[in-house]
Amino acid sequence: MDVPAPIADQLADVELFAHHAASLAVDGPDGFGPPDVPIYGERTLGAVLPGVAAALGFPTGLPAVSFPACRSACVVLLDGLGLELLADAGAEAPFLSGLLDGPGLLAGCPTTTATSMGSFGTGLTPGIHGLLGYEVLDPDRDVLLNELKWDAGTDPLLWQPHPTVFGTLAAAGVAVTRIGNPEFRDSGLTAAALRGGNFIGAKRLHARADAAVEVLAGHRPTLAYVYWGDVDAAGHAHGWRSPEWRRAVRHADRELARLARRLSKDTLLVVTADHGMVDVPHRDRVDLAEEPALARGVRVLGGESRFAQLYCEPGTAPGVMRRMTEAFGDRAWVLDRAQAVAAGWFGPVARRNLGRIGDVLVAAAGSFALVDSRTAAPQVLRLIGQHGSLTTAEQRIPLLSMLARS
Repeated sequence: MDVPAPIADQLADVELFAHHAASLAVDGPDGFGPPDVPIYGERTLGAVLPGVAAALGFPTGLPAVSFPACRSACVVLLDGLGLELLADAGAEAPFLSGLLDGPGLLAGCPTTTATSMGSFGTGLTPGIHGLLGYEVLDPDRDVLLNELKWDAGTDPLLWQPHPTVFGTLAAAGVAVTRIGNPEFRDSGLTAAALRGGNFIGAKRLHARADAAVEVLAGHRPTLAYVYWGDVDAAGHAHGWRSPEWRRAVRHADRELARLARRLSKDTLLVVTADHGMVDVPHRDRVDLAEEPALARGVRVLGGESRFAQLYCEPGTAPGVMRRMTEAFGDRAWVLDRAQAVAAGWFGPVARRNLGRIGDVLVAAAGSFALVDSRTAAPQVLRLIGQHGSLTTAEQRIPLLSMLARS
């Protein structure tokens, strides 16, 4: 079967607002230093699937991690298992810790699942694929779009129109199977970022590992992708230092070790994550609903609580920026949209995606979160483990791999 044109060749008509040149140096609050901004390329999450595609013999033309040539591949994404967290959990994760080698990767900006899945699935920067946060403004509809839950009024194929690596490989004749939560099969995020190939829904990680082994047993080039979210869920609910989180890590490690033992010869196993996590006590959370002076000019608060994106009333952004800097400049990086783009936070940014980025961004450096209890879901307000910002703990993710030899 003919191989489709490399994905990189299909992006020639993208109108860029700014190229990633890191032209704006961003200092950090006293004691924190500058943000951990990705230099988008082969050391970021978006380079994983292009690297696997190249290892299978189907280069995409995108920045790619270098992997050994393989007959088939299994890629596992453990939601929320940042590099620092895994390094701390060596006793709970002997198999995964044994694969640690090197500095890992950077997730991208913001460090949140929807954005990371966009980068992972397309191989593109957040500014190009346009999945720019947990909740972002849809400028065409003037509504806040939750990019995890989605909204029937926003077409995911128009929101993110670029090819996915899964779709490109499936069109080239690779047997692509995505394995995850049954409810993800037809979700908006799946359609936007992870479309292509077949889908198997399974609740338990044991069943997902079994499904991956089964599809990888064929003779044609095969790619199995497995998603697991319980580590992230335990961290959100209980904190990443909790017994519940460590139990979730032990379970994932045990099942992935079992998966690795069952892989046939010349099958590549890759394990990574979408972001890390920090614990934020509720006492360190600021609620805009209780701060009317700070909320003045803010039309809606989007993003993540650790990467707040403030969409402002017309003409009020400079004042909002000044007040946020005065209030939080000792514990957060506060930039306006133009500054964040110039600093390369999102990589190259397509002009069509600019309006999705907040007018003012508040990226937490210390133990800090910004919420608005008037609009936030109750479960979001209860979170302990959080992510979204550009600290090393949130940004650094593991890159683990092995090639089965028997």
